[in-house]
Amino acid sequence: MYKKIAQALPLLLAAQLQPAAATAPATSTAQPNVHVMPAIAMHTLPRERHYRVYLPTDYAHSDKRYPVLYMHDGQNLFDDATSYVGEWGVDESLNQLAADCGLEAIVVGIDHGDQLRMTELNPYDNARFGKGEGDAYVDFLVQELKPRIDREYRTLPDREHTLIMGSSMGGLISNHAINRYPEVFGSAGLFSPSYWIAPQIFAATEANPALKDTRIYLVAGGKEGESMTRGFVQMQTLLQQNASADTWQAKLDAEGEHNEAFWQGEFPQAIRWMLNAHCDKQEKGAP
Repeated sequence: MYKKIAQALPLLLAAQLQPAAATAPATSTAQPNVHVMPAIAMHTLPRERHYRVYLPTDYAHSDKRYPVLYMHDGQNLFDDATSYVGEWGVDESLNQLAADCGLEAIVVGIDHGDQLRMTELNPYDNARFGKGEGDAYVDFLVQELKPRIDREYRTLPDREHTLIMGSSMGGLISNHAINRYPEVFGSAGLFSPSYWIAPQIFAATEANPALKDTRIYLVAGGKEGESMTRGFVQMQTLLQQNASADTWQAKLDAEGEHNEAFWQGEFPQAIRWMLNAHCDKQEKGAP
């Protein structure tokens, strides 16, 4: 099994590990309400990191406070010019959801660390990729970045309104985040999570003291490979056995592939469900 995983790994991770400048167009597709912030020190890790902030379209003209969604791989979320093989379209999706449903949220996208991504987003040591830095990365989010965001923006800082989401290794670290900080994150979007690299995550999730009170949106594609779908089924079974039925959703899309196009299509349904937003204009296939 592990030989097959190793053979498939370059295809699964190419989008995240290749340099964005290789094929990216020069013209930015990010909407005006996306802001690229200067790099800040990661005191839990010996490096710096840029992050991107999406603000609701009415942010400057209101005094409202907003839920916050933390996402990984910030280069791939908003802009074709910084994503290797296309973006999630998070900004366009949220602008449309605000118009259609009144759904509004701040999104903080943390840039990935290029070749450090495989260790930063892995909570466990791995013989092939090295010592996992996932604890330190999540500690940075909670101890350093979240307090900064809560100081500088009008947020709803409580657990109910603090969400986390990511794909592939970002899905794995999002799962780890709700386990490590169950008192901070009340909802997680787990897109094509790379459970194959860290099977320890299943026992840790089962032991999560807040599992029954955490909203989890789990999604994977049937064309992502056997190891990915096996992990999806194992986590789905765990949630069926240990979580409250109304606190989780699991979707295996038979046609889904391991890429931004698939995750872009799933994002609107996921964020609507995570924030319990009701829309008159339903997206196709929305739960």
